Amino acid sequence: MEVAKTIVSVRGLVKAARSKGKRIGFVPTMGALHIGHIFLIETAVKKSDFVVVSIFVNPAQFGPGEDFEKYPRPLEADLEICRKAGVDVVFAPACRQMYPSENLTWVNVEKLTEQLCGRFRPGHFRGVTTVCAKLFNIVAPDIAFFGQKDAQQA
Repeated sequence: MEVAKTIVSVRGLVKAARSKGKRIGFVPTMGALHIGHIFLIETAVKKSDFVVVSIFVNPAQFGPGEDFEKYPRPLEADLEICRKAGVDVVFAPACRQMYPSENLTWVNVEKLTEQLCGRFRPGHFRGVTTVCAKLFNIVAPDIAFFGQKDAQQA
């Protein structure tokens, strides 16, 4: 299993796999992997030829009063889970890789963010949809795997 810390390196690994005709599966996470993540990863391994898992705690989806700094980041334990599950690449970028300067472009899903918990978490879904768009543009998966813990995100 490879651990890619930069956009250039993960793109190179995915490009090499794709050149061999492999179907790219992608599981985006914020780390602190648990049984739900493991299920998604195992499903990705079954349905894809090459699996990328991202581990990125996205500051853009934390609102005022939500403690970004205290979010758990057990990277070594997460890497071991990924290794055992058969992941090919873990993309674990630093914040400066994903947001190298002030972010001027955002993905807004306006009606979605006005309902349910979106009403009470201003900016949260803008951060989620923006980072998903960035990750999809970086990894360019054939298939992505998301959990359903949050009905509004699913």
